[in-house]
Amino acid sequence: MIIDSHAHLDYPQLAEDLPAVLARAHEAGVDRVITIGVKLTTVDRPRALAEANDNIWFSAGVHPHEAGNEADACNVDAFLSAADHPRCVAIGEAGLDYHYDYAPRDRQAESFRAQITAARELDLPIIVHAREADNDIADIIEDEMGKGTFRGVLHCFSSGPELARRAIDVGFYVSFSGILTFKSVAAIQQVAADSPEDRILVETDAPYLAPVPMRGKPNEPAYTSHTLAKLAEIRNTDAERMTAITRANTLRLFSRMGEG
Repeated sequence: MIIDSHAHLDYPQLAEDLPAVLARAHEAGVDRVITIGVKLTTVDRPRALAEANDNIWFSAGVHPHEAGNEADACNVDAFLSAADHPRCVAIGEAGLDYHYDYAPRDRQAESFRAQITAARELDLPIIVHAREADNDIADIIEDEMGKGTFRGVLHCFSSGPELARRAIDVGFYVSFSGILTFKSVAAIQQVAADSPEDRILVETDAPYLAPVPMRGKPNEPAYTSHTLAKLAEIRNTDAERMTAITRANTLRLFSRMGEG
């Protein structure tokens, strides 16, 4: 069975029809989902979904878009409190986004570092959003790793090979979304081909970025199967083996999923 390592099940496109969404996921071979927190002020929504469904886990964090709006975006204690729950398996999503610059870059960086600190203290992985900020993301990860080790994943990978290399070199994982199935993404597909077998995950980032052949529809966990099939094709293996590999990697990274 496949694990969708990153979705936003509390967003209206999915939450309003969640039983059917989860049923379709099961039919497609997707039996576990991590639903992602993007604001501390709304972390109760993914937490409630995880409490109500034994196949959903959640993360607690502040997305870089929200770093300027959230009063506790840089408050380590607030992240520690939000993640104090048995079904919280990660901190984030955190990171840097220089494409939209919805929050000042220094505030994004401060929030990113605060969330790394919380992840390190809790021994939880951090989920990293990186867009047009490859060098700064890598620099922060490497600098923070020098202060004490922590685990993490570059989610919905759409960056350059150098960021992937630098992150993998310090023990990070790389997660591939429906982008992997798009046209003109040879560079991302090459990263998927070259990444170590024990460092790759799959996700949807639902309700966004539906893979081929579902383009134009709201994305949902069931569609992880299409990304996984593409990943298997790129790595010259079969979908069954790729399912086993990505599942083992996901459970290793998000280790709290195995506790309940």
